[in-house]
Amino acid sequence: MPDLIKRFLPFISLILLCLIVAVVEPRFLSPGNLASVARQTTVITIMAMGMTMVMVSGGIDLSVGSLLALAGCCGALVMTNKGNSLGIILAGIAVCIAVGLAGGLINGIAVTRLKIPPFIVTLGALGIYRGIALVITDGNGIVNLPENFGKLAEGTLIGIPVPLLIVVVIALIVHFLLTSTQPGRYCYAIGSNVEAARYAGIRVSRYQILFYCILGGLTGLAGAIETARLVTGVPTSGEGYELNVIAAVVIGGGSLSGGQGTVVGTLIGSLIMGVLSNGANLLGISPFIQKIVIGTVIVLAVTFDEFQRRKFEIAE
Repeated sequence: MPDLIKRFLPFISLILLCLIVAVVEPRFLSPGNLASVARQTTVITIMAMGMTMVMVSGGIDLSVGSLLALAGCCGALVMTNKGNSLGIILAGIAVCIAVGLAGGLINGIAVTRLKIPPFIVTLGALGIYRGIALVITDGNGIVNLPENFGKLAEGTLIGIPVPLLIVVVIALIVHFLLTSTQPGRYCYAIGSNVEAARYAGIRVSRYQILFYCILGGLTGLAGAIETARLVTGVPTSGEGYELNVIAAVVIGGGSLSGGQGTVVGTLIGSLIMGVLSNGANLLGISPFIQKIVIGTVIVLAVTFDEFQRRKFEIAE
């Protein structure tokens, strides 16, 4: 398959999927529903931006769903019963991001300094972060948050949903980092061949930790938005999100082997996930069936990537 077709395959798939859903269910194209799709995919998309950098560098993080819950609960604890001032809201958001950064830093140090495979580190962290969230909340939701905090998830600015504006800004920043900065170039180099990157003088561990920290910070921000959407700190929120986040990157052209992935591709992958979910809901398809579909799409995307990789190796 020509490189051009492979590059645009996710976009073509998104267009075809939208057309199919629109034909089967005309309500899909209503402005209200499209806005709903944009809002629903915000949290996954924000985390997927950070996951793109981690996966391009050859890593992976299975703990993002649990870290989202922990960050959201910590931010909620700061804001509960504290009034409705802007200062309290900003402090809560800052705590969410700080907790996410701390989680990403811990994951990055464990992977690079302790030399533990990222799959094992983040699988363990998945349980640890969720457990901490349950312990500090005693398994209960955190309520009585500032009313205006909900605008972070449901508000609009110049007629555009606030979460969508946040996604656009983050996408532009991450795209710039990956395409126009030294860390971005090193990200691809490390993911393509980590030993060659070391011989080239790249401080691999330092940059890998940086990528995990970026993912952690974005996960914390996503946790703030998720908490604002519910106006409650929920220790069980984000369950299964890691699957959707990884799926968004892989469907968008990212590789589990590292060295491949783009922000645009991840955005399209996240939208494909959102359209699948929204279309299934409009058609009354069971959420359990949706999980089967998502899992199947991931397997097919990885299989396609592996097939292309082997074909390229044979051609060489």
